[in-house]
Amino acid sequence: MSATTEAMRTVIYPVRDLEAAKALFRALLGVDPSMDEPYYAAFAVAGQHFGLDPNGHGKGMTGPVCFWDVDDIEGRLKALTDAGGETLQGVRDVGGGKLTAMVKDADGNIIGLAQAPAA
Repeated sequence: MSATTEAMRTVIYPVRDLEAAKALFRALLGVDPSMDEPYYAAFAVAGQHFGLDPNGHGKGMTGPVCFWDVDDIEGRLKALTDAGGETLQGVRDVGGGKLTAMVKDADGNIIGLAQAPAA
């Protein structure tokens, strides 16, 4: 594990009304979205990424999910499931080669994993 590349930098919120959520986050963060699509909106502030996912509830997200940047998403997903986690979303490409996965712990908390596109 590399302390310089593995950190929590992304929080994704499941939302039912993307337009209302964008207005709220604009007011909270004082910036416009850095990405604004019908399927996802994102805000970038001080090295942090805040995402709004209108499909999040359908993916099993029950609240905000913190995504940890990792170098080996497959290996980390296996380590988490070996430690008792349940795969909620297997590894998938969410665009441009960025990979994500989600695991649920025994208490129902969701842990997100993200891997940057290969260089």
